[in-house]
Amino acid sequence: MADRDFAGSGLRRFRVDVGTIICAVALLQSLLLVAFGYWAAEKLVSRVGTASHKINHDRVEDNVLAFLAKTEGVIRSIADSPSVHATGEDGEQTAEMLWTMLEQTPELDSINVATDDGHVLMAVRYPTPAIRQVLRGPDFSTETWQYKRSPDAEGGDAKQRFATTAISAYRSDFDPEKRTWYREAMKAHGPVWTQPFLMSDSRELAIGHSLPSARVDDEGHTRQLVIDGNVSLGHLSKLVRIFGALGTGESALLSSDHHVIARSDHPDPVRRLESPDSGVLGALHAHMLAASTAGGADDMAFSIEHEGRRYLVQTSHIPHTRWQLVSWEPEELLLGGLQRTVLWSLLLTLSFLGIALFISLRLSKLVTQPIENLALVARRIGRLELDNLPLEPSRVLEIQHLNQALDESARSLQAFRKFVPVDIIRQLVAEGHALAPSGSPRRITAMFTDVEGFTTISESMEADVLVRQLTEYFNLAAGIFARHGGVIDKFMGDGIMVLWGAPSDLEDAEFRACIAALELHAEMDVLNGKWRGEGLHEFRTRVGIHTGHVIAGVLGSSNRLSYTAIGDAINAASRIEGANKELGTRTLISETTFEGLGGRLATRRIEEMAELRGRQTRMVLYELLGPRQP
Repeated sequence: MADRDFAGSGLRRFRVDVGTIICAVALLQSLLLVAFGYWAAEKLVSRVGTASHKINHDRVEDNVLAFLAKTEGVIRSIADSPSVHATGEDGEQTAEMLWTMLEQTPELDSINVATDDGHVLMAVRYPTPAIRQVLRGPDFSTETWQYKRSPDAEGGDAKQRFATTAISAYRSDFDPEKRTWYREAMKAHGPVWTQPFLMSDSRELAIGHSLPSARVDDEGHTRQLVIDGNVSLGHLSKLVRIFGALGTGESALLSSDHHVIARSDHPDPVRRLESPDSGVLGALHAHMLAASTAGGADDMAFSIEHEGRRYLVQTSHIPHTRWQLVSWEPEELLLGGLQRTVLWSLLLTLSFLGIALFISLRLSKLVTQPIENLALVARRIGRLELDNLPLEPSRVLEIQHLNQALDESARSLQAFRKFVPVDIIRQLVAEGHALAPSGSPRRITAMFTDVEGFTTISESMEADVLVRQLTEYFNLAAGIFARHGGVIDKFMGDGIMVLWGAPSDLEDAEFRACIAALELHAEMDVLNGKWRGEGLHEFRTRVGIHTGHVIAGVLGSSNRLSYTAIGDAINAASRIEGANKELGTRTLISETTFEGLGGRLATRRIEEMAELRGRQTRMVLYELLGPRQP
């Protein structure tokens, strides 16, 4: 509001200039300090940060390579065993060996042995620990699950840990030749790390290390076996997080086709193959694609900016897998104690600068802010917005005197506005009308109200009770008229003169006035019921409504003005209200008002044309009954 009220003000422009000068000086000093701190941090990162991050990256890479080597060693050991088979007595010995290897290799989720005639033997850790045997027939496969204790459980001897807790068997369509790990091993004719595939039992993505092994059976025929170890991508991501737990950065493994197969920066496991397209990993991968280094075999180091932070990045190629290990770390985390020292020095300097700036602003605002606030108060007083005006206490004596003067002016106007139609004055000022005697033709709908038998009522009541009842009545009526667009012109004893269509044009003025009359009667019935309970007299209101042309405007002398409307339509509305007494009705409207209703309300035509006091011509009147029934 302040900017709008003081647009173009010389005082406001001066304040802005002073504030700009103060802030510019402080900002210049701050930028110099920040630039010096940033320069020092850059120097430190260039010498120490890259080496430190390389150490963290190498540690993760060494652990990944150790995991791969361990997995490859387990698979190779099983493949070198002479009695490995998926069925028969050798199958039982193989199951024990696979389970033992699974216990000794917590990184793996399953170890599989498949024959070229479709039989499979698996040791499964997840989702249910079991020995799974698949016997392939000509039409279907028969699966047998021997459920075990968790291979990660401690306690008991080897026999107890291998004991079967439950057995289930069923038919399935499992065929190893349709499995990625089997097909890729047979195609490679040697050890291979597979592309991500969907594990049949857990329905999760996994990668595996598969190794084909040729065997000569008892009949002298060469048969092929495939030994495979699988790890889910979620488990692999967990391993990557563990590998980098001692560092402050994050790592991810990317496949040769640029999909994420493991990442440490996300708590959820990898459920589907996705390209890294968001976060820091997405930003650095986009950088690598632009530089044509994504999926490359060379180790690289570079830095990127992402969301206002600078990251150091290391990449390396994982042998035999076609994977790429990517590690990134916020540069500022590598500065350690030196960065904190620089930061504290910078904060201390900025603190002193802030204190000086605060004192300067407080001294300037000690004068300028109260004056601006008081100017806003003065503008509100000018708009006659006198409720809840804020006080502006100040230690400056002149400002305190100005505050007291404005407060006295507001209290005087607040008392004065009880006697004038403030809403009309606001509207006239807003429309640019001069507050001088003036008037213009206008078509309006006028309403006069009167309390039946008020003289008799007032003679039989104490003054304070009568005033209280009148106040309740006027408050009720004023609220109804305001809701329906009516403007109260004046109170005349127990009567009210209300205008629809002045000082501003109002569409459908006749209908609004009639609705207000009906609502007044309805709410007066409720108020009269309350008064009956208190033993007070009831007010029966009579209403007259007429529509016509008048002269409306600010009328009166040069020293005393009043907004009102004059003309035959006003006199007619007053006479129509008086006709209620002779006709025994409560609400009468003229024929002109009736035509404006367009039949939307129920009325009754007074058959005999009414003779109104003071008028030579008779008028056709209608009694307003209420809403029209469907």
